[in-house]
Amino acid sequence: MEVSILLEYGWVLLVLIALEGLLAADNALVLAIMVKHLPEDQRKKSLFYGLAGAFVFRFVSLFIISFLVDVWQVQAIGALYLLFIAINHIVKKLFFKEKEEHKPDKPKKQSGFWTTVLKVEIADIAFAVDSILAAVALAMTLPNTPLPSIGGMDGGKFLVVFAGGLIGVIIMRFAANLFVNLLHSRPGLEIAAFVIVGWVGVKLAVLTLAHPAIGVISYEFAHSTAWKTTFYVVLIGIAAAGWFLSKEKAAKQTTA
Repeated sequence: MEVSILLEYGWVLLVLIALEGLLAADNALVLAIMVKHLPEDQRKKSLFYGLAGAFVFRFVSLFIISFLVDVWQVQAIGALYLLFIAINHIVKKLFFKEKEEHKPDKPKKQSGFWTTVLKVEIADIAFAVDSILAAVALAMTLPNTPLPSIGGMDGGKFLVVFAGGLIGVIIMRFAANLFVNLLHSRPGLEIAAFVIVGWVGVKLAVLTLAHPAIGVISYEFAHSTAWKTTFYVVLIGIAAAGWFLSKEKAAKQTTA
């Protein structure tokens, strides 16, 4: 395999790991809240069962998506979904956070162990759909490799997406605390992560519009070096903005 192809695949994998890490931290916070009412031993078991199910679901859904990845209708739905979750999260975070924080807590009937496991499983599946769609959208414009196809996708693309997803599950289970602390010290990174998800949705929308069955954008442009470079430059810019723009806020919180 050519060095240039290996470098491109390595770069996409690094982007996936960073994105998965930030999303996993946000997801881990949700899961921690869902299981906090259980005794410690049951809490660990419920998270383990839920994450094991998430791993199986990621592999099965990735295998299914690999057969549908070139269907423009699926690409269009994926693009709209990624843009929706990005905009929805950012709007809630920026405009409705204060209302949520001042909303009085109502006593809730606590779920039992297996009901909690089921809720964790459903939440993990929802998280998996988001990350898989984003990962597939990132991988779709990678060059094909000599590796045999897996499902309906080039073997190299399948493996880089699967590796990113697998690392995401591992991060959610073992390294989530590090990313949670990072989000506390750099709160702008959470919004940046969802802006990146939206930007990946734009990338998938460009691929959809460049599909031969639609042809609104030329196929050559969607797979050109200029567009790939523009995409990654903007992506790095979003991440950098999330990092530096949240620095002042973090400093104020520390000195308060």
